[in-house]
Amino acid sequence: MGKGFRRMATIVRKEWLHIIRDPRTLALVIIMPVMMLILLGYAVANDVEDLPLAVADLSHTDASRTLLEKFSASGYYMVTHVAQNEAEILEMLDAGTVKAGIYIPEDFGRNISTGGVGAIQFYIDGSNPTVAQTAQLAAETVSQATSQQILIQRLERSGAGLTISLPIDTHILYLYNPDMRRMNFMIPGLVAVILQVQTLLLTAFAIVREREQGTLEQLIVTPVRSWELILGKILPFVLVAFLNVAMTVGAGAFLFGVKVAGSIALLAGLSLIFLLGSLGLGVLISTISRTQMQAMYMSSFIMLPSFLLAGLLFPRENMPWLAYYSGYLLPVTYFLEIVRGIILKGADFFVLWNWIWPMSVFSLVVFFASVLMFHKRL
Repeated sequence: MGKGFRRMATIVRKEWLHIIRDPRTLALVIIMPVMMLILLGYAVANDVEDLPLAVADLSHTDASRTLLEKFSASGYYMVTHVAQNEAEILEMLDAGTVKAGIYIPEDFGRNISTGGVGAIQFYIDGSNPTVAQTAQLAAETVSQATSQQILIQRLERSGAGLTISLPIDTHILYLYNPDMRRMNFMIPGLVAVILQVQTLLLTAFAIVREREQGTLEQLIVTPVRSWELILGKILPFVLVAFLNVAMTVGAGAFLFGVKVAGSIALLAGLSLIFLLGSLGLGVLISTISRTQMQAMYMSSFIMLPSFLLAGLLFPRENMPWLAYYSGYLLPVTYFLEIVRGIILKGADFFVLWNWIWPMSVFSLVVFFASVLMFHKRL
């Protein structure tokens, strides 16, 4: 028995030496779980609050100002944009810069002051049902609270005999997803995230595997130039990824009824730009990693945040600053907004420009930087 324990201890010591002699893998195994817990814990532990709100107040009266103050004080909304009319509110909702909009007509204050009913139009981005339902509940609560305050003031002035009716009539309209189907929100997001995961894994593991087998060095000594080598290895993955885009979008339309409301050509073109960034991340991982285990750990550090920090499951607006700004380090954050904008809202190039240009810059920089690093580290 004693000899058995000694033999086992020898093997344990041998394996431990292998671990500590590979500091890169050891650091990934020890540090990555803590970092993932911090980032993802911040992402999931949040409530829906401070939703970006666009306001078009054509009344400019005490009644309209009181109503807007109630919305700001509720904690659910934060007035981030001031519009001049309903059309500007709808443009902001199309672009995704706000999640809700309130239009107060010119006669609102006059109707309230004369004892009538002031009607307002409240728009909600219904593409995310969870956020939309919270926004609806908050809007109704704020409107009722303001109505009660106005009623009390009327009773104090008029006394008994006053006909009691709510002085504020809030019309709520859901945009892009009027049936509040959660599938309409999830399917476009899953298209983006699945594409991110697949391109990342295919590129990272394929190159690392060839390095471990020694076949990559055999290719280097051939007359093939470095850029020809890297593009030759990446282009097949681009074709596979494009096939997956078509299949996932088609499956979403035929199986789940989530049809593309916008331009398919625009979706395809922007998908190509996104693929450059995703494949660049894969090449970057393969450059840093020396084994497939290292590539797996580093890929997981990108894949798991892609599900949570990019806004697939939880609204990014409510995340703490650490999780919120970490999401901008992932190209899928921009692409997810683009895919949802095209599929659900039918948004065009100019409406999505605020998401297109940072994704394009990020993808091109990451791609060319990864190719250069790959060439230097061969």
